[in-house]
Amino acid sequence: MNRNPVLPYIVIMIFGIGLVFMLSFKGIGDAKDMAKEKEGGEKTEESADTASASPEEIYKQNCVSCHGDAYQGGVGPELKGVGDRLSVDEVKTTIKNGRGAMPAGLVPEDKLDEMAEFIHGLK
Repeated sequence: MNRNPVLPYIVIMIFGIGLVFMLSFKGIGDAKDMAKEKEGGEKTEESADTASASPEEIYKQNCVSCHGDAYQGGVGPELKGVGDRLSVDEVKTTIKNGRGAMPAGLVPEDKLDEMAEFIHGLK
């Protein structure tokens, strides 16, 4: 009946330290992959998917969380009628560079024109 009360804490500590090392090595591998992609090397599956995606699919993947499923706005502004306020070039610049809390680079460079036309045409 005399069990050591410190033993479970030691086991948890060893497990935690092992987990930290394992995740560190995983992060190093991911950093190398991200560096290759940034240099223009291999593309990940996600970026390959967006290369063939339609503007509506890209919107559902990257924009719906802030602009809403019906373009009604939320965290980001409403996108319906944006064509009345902004030109296609202004929409493209906003998508490319971001604005306010909106991050840049959510849409692949080769899809910017299509996406700008899509957003500009929403009614």
